Amino acid sequence: MKFPKLFKPFLVSAALAIGLAGCSAQKTTTEEEASGPQKAENQEVNIYTARHYDADDEIYKKFTEETGIKVNVVKGEAEELIERLKREGESTEADLFITVDGGVLANAKQNGIFQPVSSEIINENVPENLRDAENNWIGMGTRARIIAYSKERVSPEELSTYEDLTNEKWKGRLLVRSSTSLYNQSLLASFIELNGEEQAEQWAQGIVNNFARQPDGGDRDQAKAIAAGTGDIAIMNTYYVGLLANSEDPEEVKVADSIGVFFPNQETNGTHVNISGIGLTKHSKNKENATKLIEYITGVEAQEFLAANNFEFPVNPQAQKPELLESWGEFKMQELNFDTLGEHNKKAIEIFNKTGWK
Repeated sequence: MKFPKLFKPFLVSAALAIGLAGCSAQKTTTEEEASGPQKAENQEVNIYTARHYDADDEIYKKFTEETGIKVNVVKGEAEELIERLKREGESTEADLFITVDGGVLANAKQNGIFQPVSSEIINENVPENLRDAENNWIGMGTRARIIAYSKERVSPEELSTYEDLTNEKWKGRLLVRSSTSLYNQSLLASFIELNGEEQAEQWAQGIVNNFARQPDGGDRDQAKAIAAGTGDIAIMNTYYVGLLANSEDPEEVKVADSIGVFFPNQETNGTHVNISGIGLTKHSKNKENATKLIEYITGVEAQEFLAANNFEFPVNPQAQKPELLESWGEFKMQELNFDTLGEHNKKAIEIFNKTGWK
């Protein structure tokens, strides 16, 4: 099913290549300014973002239309943007840093690139468990790491927990992407925090033993491999299922129709959830405008747009979810301080290397 867009599509009117150490980043500026009493002359907000989604760009455009505040965007990889912020220091133009993954947000915080955001509106929009304890970063969307399964070859009654995926009954049937994936690193980091290093290593080894094939491709590729019969179950993020289900490619829609979504560990410590977040940079030159943009992104309208177009779960509890997300039902989330994902990242990578999860 196609969900209606809340905001009109737009074209980015200017693009400027920006040199970035070890990578190529792109800077775009929303050019159309709002008219009338809301227009804010010569005001702007500058974003460094590791999220490369059209839905985000549309939200920035709508924000400019409503406030007159220009949104300038530099896109790149998270680690490179963090290093750039550290290198630029007080001279940086960036007001906001946006990225996916709680571990990356924790790393950015540890590197001292954030300052706390003070806003009652943000505090009302986003529950405490989806914000940094000192509001150094604010959640803007979440995605659950679930078990996708073949509706033809697997009954949901056969599924239960992440731990059960190491059971011999899944040998040669399990699909998952590479250990270089931040999502897998944070999943294993959560197990280290909850169960200890020894059990986390045993779990990783059990997953490797049950591989249907060596990890290949992204989450959508795991779903396609289920549809092709390469494996029967996969560990993947929910929002990829939404993107497949709403693809313009009918073959991808068929893939989505062929798989079911299962939220593991509902009787224990809950399904692992990762987060995208926004942080106000330490040396922001446009702090007020940046705060307004965070308030806007976490507001109901923008949250519902992200959910309907990028299929992430909204962080604002007042925002309605689209039909597909509603169809999956409510689920128990893993309760975890997102900072711990960054703290255990190095150990998670060590375990992956030790167990041969490549």
